[in-house]
Amino acid sequence: MSEDVEYGARARDVLGFSRWWLVLAAAGMMAVVGPYQYVWSSLRDPVAATLGIDSATLSTVFTLYVVIQAGSQFPVGWWRDRHGPRALSMLAAVLAGGGYLALSVATSVWQVYLAYGLGALGVGIVYTVAVNTALKWFPDRRGLTAGAGTMAFAGGSAALVPYVRANTGPGSPVTAYSGVLQQVGVLIFVVVFVGALVLRDPPADWQSTETEDLGATGRQFTWREMVRTRQFWLMYAMFVAVASAELMLIEKVVSYAGTRSLRAAVATAAATLLPVASAAGRLTIGGLSDRLGRTRTMTVTFVLSGLGLFGVVAFGEGGIGTAFVAAVVASVFCSSPQYTLFPSAVADFYGDANSSGNYALLYSAKIWGGVFGGTVTGTAVVALGWNPTFLLGGSLAVLAGLGALALQPPSGPAEKS
Repeated sequence: MSEDVEYGARARDVLGFSRWWLVLAAAGMMAVVGPYQYVWSSLRDPVAATLGIDSATLSTVFTLYVVIQAGSQFPVGWWRDRHGPRALSMLAAVLAGGGYLALSVATSVWQVYLAYGLGALGVGIVYTVAVNTALKWFPDRRGLTAGAGTMAFAGGSAALVPYVRANTGPGSPVTAYSGVLQQVGVLIFVVVFVGALVLRDPPADWQSTETEDLGATGRQFTWREMVRTRQFWLMYAMFVAVASAELMLIEKVVSYAGTRSLRAAVATAAATLLPVASAAGRLTIGGLSDRLGRTRTMTVTFVLSGLGLFGVVAFGEGGIGTAFVAAVVASVFCSSPQYTLFPSAVADFYGDANSSGNYALLYSAKIWGGVFGGTVTGTAVVALGWNPTFLLGGSLAVLAGLGALALQPPSGPAEKS
C-alpha cells in the first residue's frame, strides 16, 4: 500500500535503516524472557525437590510473577513514553538475566520468590518496550508487528521446554535444572543488552500532519482521559477474563494431564506445543485483525478459546491424549492474541503518542488474571475439582468474546463512562 511505503520511508529517513530491524531486536528480547512465563510449570517440581519441600508451597510463585510483570507495566510505560527505551532495557537485562542466575543457586523458599520477582520486573520492562516499539513505528501494521513481538515471547520458550524436562525427568540429577537456568540467564542478559543498544523511539514530529495517527477520535488521549471512557473498562474486564483462562491453562496443564491418567508424553507434548500455539496465534491473528478489524477478531477468537478449554476437559476425562493436546493448542492459539489485539485496539482508539502508558494501564488487568489463574484456581481445584475449574475458565473466555460485540471506539474526545 502507498501508506505502508510512506511510513517506511519516513522511518528510514529518521533511523538510517529499515524500521523492521527494530522489530527484530524487540522480538529477540521477548524470545529470551518468555521462559519466565512458559517454563515455570516444568521447573516448579524440581525446584521444590531441591529445597526438600512440597511443590504446592511454590504455587504462588507464578502469581507473584504475573503481579510484578503486569504491575510494573504502567510506571515503565509512563517513563518510556517520556525518556525512551534504552536505559530501561539495560536495567531489564540485569534483572531478567540475574533472576534466573539467582534461582539456580536458591537454597530457601524466600530466595526463590525474590529471584523470580526480580526476574519478573525485568520481563515487565522488556514486554512494554518491545510491544510499544511496534505501536510507535508501525501505525500502518499494528496487529502484525505487535504480533511479531508477542509471538517471540511465547515461541522462544518452545525450544526450552523439552530441554528443561529432559534435565528434570526420571534419571536426571535433582539439581540438573541449575545448569539450564544459568545458561539461559546469561543468554537473557546478552540478548536484552544488545537489543537495548538498537531500540529507540521515533521523534515526536516524524509523521507529517497529514498522516499522523491520532486514534479513532482524532486526538491523542492521556491515560487520565482514557480511564474516563467506558470502552477502557469493558476492555479491562475482557482482558481479565481471557487472561484468567489462559494463565490457568499455562500454569496447570502438566498437573491436570497427570490427574487424568494421561501418559507423561502427553503432558510433555502439551507443555511444548502450548508456547508454539501461543506464538502462532499472536502473529497470525494479529495480522488478520489489521484487515478484519480488532473487535470482530476478538469476538471469534475468544469464544473459540473457551470452546477449546471445554475440549480440554472432555478429552482429558476421556483419556484421549492426541485430542487433549489438540484442544490445548486450539485454546491457546485463540486466547494468546489478546496480547496483540488489545495493544493495537488501545492505539486505534486512543492514539499512539501515549501508547506505552495507556496500554500498560490496560495490561495491569493481567494481575487479576494471574491471581485467578494461579492462586484462585488452585483453591478451586481443591474445593470444586479439576473439571469444574477448567470449565469455569472456558466460560470466562466465551464471555469475553461476547463482550467484544459491544466494543466500539469512543465517540468523543473523553467520553464519560
